[in-house]
Amino acid sequence: MEKITDLSQEFTDYRGEALPAYKLLKKLLTHRISSGSWSSGEPIPSENEMTHALGLSRMTINRAIRELTAEGLLYRTQGVGTFVAPQKSASALFEVKNIADEITERGHLHQSRVTLLEEIRAVQAPWPIDEALGSRVFHSVLIHCDNGVPLQREERLVNAEVTPHYLDQDFSSTTPNVYLGNCHPITRGTHSVEAVLPSAQQAQELEVDSAEPCLKLLRTTWSGDTVISQVALLYPGSRGRLEGSFGI
Repeated sequence: MEKITDLSQEFTDYRGEALPAYKLLKKLLTHRISSGSWSSGEPIPSENEMTHALGLSRMTINRAIRELTAEGLLYRTQGVGTFVAPQKSASALFEVKNIADEITERGHLHQSRVTLLEEIRAVQAPWPIDEALGSRVFHSVLIHCDNGVPLQREERLVNAEVTPHYLDQDFSSTTPNVYLGNCHPITRGTHSVEAVLPSAQQAQELEVDSAEPCLKLLRTTWSGDTVISQVALLYPGSRGRLEGSFGI
């Protein structure tokens, strides 16, 4: 209630500005987000609340919200509401870093949710895998959150023969990346990056619309001559970016 009251008062104070109503609303909402007055993951007033409190049409409110969502300042969860988006988080492209470290280095809280942990036959893998992983592999899916907002979906296939205790780990307190790195230090890797649309299940897990473009990084890692794992990392386009550096 306090949010909509403050917003209504400020909108009234600035109503005389020579701006279309939707642009003024965008300006006020942007200021609240960029100043930290409204925090990442925090719900904003609903379109109905703003329509009644500000005296604007639903179409005007929707345009402002839609544009801020497209600009990455807000995100929508179908059937739940509209929320302040976290600042776009940079994840390493050329370096294999731990997602938990990336998040905590920004002063944010990392949490992970394990949605799948199983042993499968290689022919059941969700993508064509390197034969060197073996005929049976461990399969895991985790959702990594930044201050409670899903930032990365990690789906991993692990060499079961050389990592027999993978399924016994508590991945709510550590990450597969840390565990595997301790067991088998990475000596080389390959990766590819592409833009994709999430499946219905992936969109639900990441709490995004199924029409939101995502970045998918597929990485294979070795320790010596042994393939240790293949992982597909999925990032909502509005919440993350991949970056790296190289020398010539």
